[in-house]
Amino acid sequence: MKSVKVTYTVKSSFVEQNKANINVFINELKESGNADVRYSIYLGEDGRTFTHISLYSTETAQEQFLDMESFKAFQQQRDESGLEAEPSIEVLNFVAGV
Repeated sequence: MKSVKVTYTVKSSFVEQNKANINVFINELKESGNADVRYSIYLGEDGRTFTHISLYSTETAQEQFLDMESFKAFQQQRDESGLEAEPSIEVLNFVAGV
Protein backbone atom coordinates (compact mmCIF):
# COMPACT_ATOMS: atom_id res chain seq x y z
CA MET A 1 0.00 0.00 0.00
CA LYS A 2 1.25 3.48 -0.88
CA SER A 3 0.49 6.40 1.43
CA VAL A 4 0.98 10.04 0.49
CA LYS A 5 0.66 13.19 2.60
CA VAL A 6 0.25 16.58 0.89
CA THR A 7 0.18 19.81 2.89
CA TYR A 8 -0.35 23.34 1.55
CA THR A 9 -1.69 26.71 2.70
CA VAL A 10 -4.23 28.79 0.79
CA LYS A 11 -5.17 32.44 1.21
CA SER A 12 -8.07 33.11 3.58
CA SER A 13 -10.16 34.27 0.64
CA PHE A 14 -9.82 30.84 -1.05
CA VAL A 15 -10.58 28.52 1.90
CA GLU A 16 -14.29 28.07 1.16
CA GLN A 17 -13.72 27.58 -2.58
CA ASN A 18 -11.01 25.01 -1.83
CA LYS A 19 -13.42 23.11 0.44
CA ALA A 20 -16.04 23.15 -2.33
CA ASN A 21 -13.51 21.88 -4.89
CA ILE A 22 -12.44 19.12 -2.49
CA ASN A 23 -16.06 18.03 -2.05
CA VAL A 24 -16.44 17.66 -5.82
CA PHE A 25 -13.58 15.17 -6.23
CA ILE A 26 -14.40 13.37 -2.96
CA ASN A 27 -18.00 12.87 -4.11
CA GLU A 28 -16.78 11.55 -7.46
CA LEU A 29 -14.45 9.14 -5.65
CA LYS A 30 -17.31 7.97 -3.40
CA GLU A 31 -19.58 7.45 -6.39
CA SER A 32 -16.92 5.43 -8.19
CA GLY A 33 -16.99 2.82 -5.43
CA ASN A 34 -13.21 2.42 -5.78
CA ALA A 35 -12.21 0.55 -2.62
CA ASP A 36 -8.54 0.72 -3.66
CA VAL A 37 -8.32 4.41 -2.69
CA ARG A 38 -8.82 5.89 0.78
CA TYR A 39 -8.61 9.67 1.03
CA SER A 40 -8.92 12.10 3.95
CA ILE A 41 -8.49 15.86 4.16
CA TYR A 42 -7.84 17.88 7.31
CA LEU A 43 -7.83 21.62 7.97
CA GLY A 44 -5.20 22.92 10.38
CA GLU A 45 -5.77 25.20 13.34
CA ASP A 46 -4.84 28.26 11.28
CA GLY A 47 -7.93 27.66 9.13
CA ARG A 48 -5.89 27.85 5.90
CA THR A 49 -3.54 24.86 5.91
CA PHE A 50 -4.93 21.70 4.34
CA THR A 51 -3.44 18.24 4.76
CA HIS A 52 -4.47 15.43 2.42
CA ILE A 53 -3.71 11.82 3.34
CA SER A 54 -4.21 9.28 0.57
CA LEU A 55 -3.81 5.51 0.65
CA TYR A 56 -3.62 3.50 -2.55
CA SER A 57 -3.65 -0.30 -2.63
CA THR A 58 -2.01 -0.35 -6.07
CA GLU A 59 -0.12 1.94 -8.42
CA THR A 60 -3.00 1.59 -10.88
CA ALA A 61 -5.46 2.85 -8.26
CA GLN A 62 -3.26 5.89 -7.67
CA GLU A 63 -2.95 6.58 -11.40
CA GLN A 64 -6.72 6.30 -11.90
CA PHE A 65 -7.37 8.68 -9.01
CA LEU A 66 -4.83 11.24 -10.21
CA ASP A 67 -6.43 11.09 -13.67
CA MET A 68 -9.91 12.06 -12.42
CA GLU A 69 -11.00 15.30 -14.12
CA SER A 70 -12.46 16.67 -10.87
CA PHE A 71 -9.15 16.11 -9.07
CA LYS A 72 -7.22 17.79 -11.88
CA ALA A 73 -9.62 20.77 -11.74
CA PHE A 74 -9.16 20.96 -7.94
CA GLN A 75 -5.37 21.02 -8.32
CA GLN A 76 -5.45 23.64 -11.05
CA GLN A 77 -7.72 25.99 -9.14
CA ARG A 78 -5.71 25.49 -5.94
CA ASP A 79 -2.43 26.21 -7.68
CA GLU A 80 -3.79 29.26 -9.49
CA SER A 81 -5.31 30.72 -6.29
CA GLY A 82 -2.01 32.24 -5.14
CA LEU A 83 -0.94 29.75 -2.48
CA GLU A 84 0.75 31.01 0.67
CA ALA A 85 2.66 27.73 0.98
CA GLU A 86 3.25 25.44 -2.00
CA PRO A 87 2.24 21.77 -1.70
CA SER A 88 4.69 19.66 0.27
CA ILE A 89 4.45 16.03 -0.84
CA GLU A 90 5.66 13.23 1.40
CA VAL A 91 5.46 9.49 0.75
CA LEU A 92 4.80 7.70 4.04
CA ASN A 93 5.94 4.20 4.92
CA PHE A 94 3.40 2.17 6.90
CA VAL A 95 4.68 0.81 10.20
CA ALA A 96 1.62 -0.37 12.16
CA GLY A 97 -2.08 0.25 12.61
CA VAL A 98 -5.48 -1.24 13.37
